[in-house]
Amino acid sequence: MSSRHWYVVGAIVLLAFGLRIWHITTLPPGLYPDEAVNSGNAIEALKLGHWKVFYPENNGREGLFMNIQAGFLKVIGQNEPWVLRLPSTIFGTLTVLGLFLLVYELGFVSKLPNRFWLATFSAFFLATSVWHIIFSRIGFRAIMAPFFLTWGLYFALLAFRRRWLSAAAASGLSLGLGFYSYIAFRIMPALLLFYVPSFWKRKDFWHIAIAIFIVAVVAFLPLGYYFLTHPSDFLGRTGQVSVFSSASPVRDLAKNIGLTLLMFNWRGDGNWRHNIAGAPEIFWPVGILLIIGAALALKRRSLFDWLMLGWLALAFFPVVLSNEGIPHALRSILMLPPVMALAGSGAVLIYQWLTRHWSLARVKLAIVIFFAALLYQAWYGYFIQWGQNPNVPGAFAANYVSIARQINALPQNEEKYVVVRAGGVMARGFPVAAETVMFITDTFLPEDQKAKRVEYLLPADYEARKSSLAGRHVFFID
Repeated sequence: MSSRHWYVVGAIVLLAFGLRIWHITTLPPGLYPDEAVNSGNAIEALKLGHWKVFYPENNGREGLFMNIQAGFLKVIGQNEPWVLRLPSTIFGTLTVLGLFLLVYELGFVSKLPNRFWLATFSAFFLATSVWHIIFSRIGFRAIMAPFFLTWGLYFALLAFRRRWLSAAAASGLSLGLGFYSYIAFRIMPALLLFYVPSFWKRKDFWHIAIAIFIVAVVAFLPLGYYFLTHPSDFLGRTGQVSVFSSASPVRDLAKNIGLTLLMFNWRGDGNWRHNIAGAPEIFWPVGILLIIGAALALKRRSLFDWLMLGWLALAFFPVVLSNEGIPHALRSILMLPPVMALAGSGAVLIYQWLTRHWSLARVKLAIVIFFAALLYQAWYGYFIQWGQNPNVPGAFAANYVSIARQINALPQNEEKYVVVRAGGVMARGFPVAAETVMFITDTFLPEDQKAKRVEYLLPADYEARKSSLAGRHVFFID
C-alpha cells in the first residue's frame, strides 16, 4: 500500500478510537454487576497476589481480561467504571485495524479487484457499528474474541503466504489467547482449515502450520490445565442455557435460527445493555450491502468468500444453540467481523458499478457522503438514541453507583451499612449486585471494609439488627 493508503487506515482507526473513547467517563452510566465482579477479581490479584487463569465466581470466567483490568487499575489508580472499560476500548479499536489488514491480505490472495476499497469499506463499517461500539465501551471479556480471531487469522495468512515463522508465532499466540476470551471462541480456530486448499502445496506449509499449532497450545496450556483439573468449569453455564434443555428443542432451535438471521436487518437484541432495544443490529444501508455481499460470496467462492461465510456459520452455532435472550448481540459478537467484511464486498460491487457509469469525482463524492452518513448514524445512534435513553441507566445499575458515591461522600470514621436485598448469583457470600458498591468504595476486601467502616449485610442479618441500626447510615441494594 502507498503512504496515502496508510493515511486512510490511520484515519479509520483514529475515528474508531474516538467513537469508543468519547465521554467514556460518563457513558455508559453506572456499572453493571457482571462488570463489577471482574473488578473484585482484579483487586484480589492486585492486593492479594491471587492472579488466576480462570475465576469461578459468577458462573466462571476466563481470567485474562480481569488480569488486564488489574493492570489498568494499578497504573491509573482510580476505582472508576471507565478504568474497567478502557481495555475494551483498546481491543475494539485494534479489531478495526486487524479487520482491515486481514481483508486486504485476503483480497490479495483471492485476486479480488479493488482490495484496498474492500478493506476500507469493511473496516469503516466496523468502526461505525453501534453494535461494536457498545461492546467496546463495556467491561465484558467477550470483546477480546473478535480481536484475537481477526489477528490470529491475519497473521496465519501472512505466515502461509510469505513463509514467515514470526507471523506464525504471532498467529498461534493470538489464537491460543483467544481461548481466554469467550466460550464461543473455542470452535473458531477451525477456520484455519479454509487456508489449506490455497497453501498446502507450498514449500514450508507444514512447518508454518506446526509452528502455529505449537505456539497456540503453549499459550492455551495454563487454561487447559485448569480445565483438566476442574472439568466442571469447562462448559460453565452452557448446559443451563442450551436449547436442548428446553421442552421443545427442535422448535426452539428453528425459532432461534430465524430470530438470529433477522437480527441484522429486522429486529435485534431487546436488552438495552446490548443494543438500542429491538433495533436492527446493522444500519440499514450496511444491512443491504451485507445481503449483496453474501449473495456474491455464494456465487464467487474465493478464499475471502469461503472464509467469511465459514466464519459467519461457525459463530452462528453457539448463538442459536443457546436459549436465552435470542436474538443476543453479546453472544453473537464473533459474527461482527465477517458481517462487516461481507458488507464491504457488497459495497465494492456497487463501487465498481458506479465507476462504470459515473465520473471518478462523482464516485469519490458519493463515498464521502456515504461515510459521513455512517459516521453521523454511529454518533447519533450511540450517544443520542442509546446514550440518552432513560432505560440505559437502569440497565447498568446506575443507582448502585449513586449509593457508592453517597458512601464515599461520608466521613470515613462514620459507620455505614449496606443491605444487599437484590437477588442473583452469589459471590463470596453476597449477591453480585454488591460488587458495584464494593468497587466504587474500594471496600471489596474485609480489611478495607473495616478501615472505611463499611459493613455489608444480608436481609436476615439486617432484620436481626434493625433496631440497633436506627439513625445510622443504612443503604439498600435492591
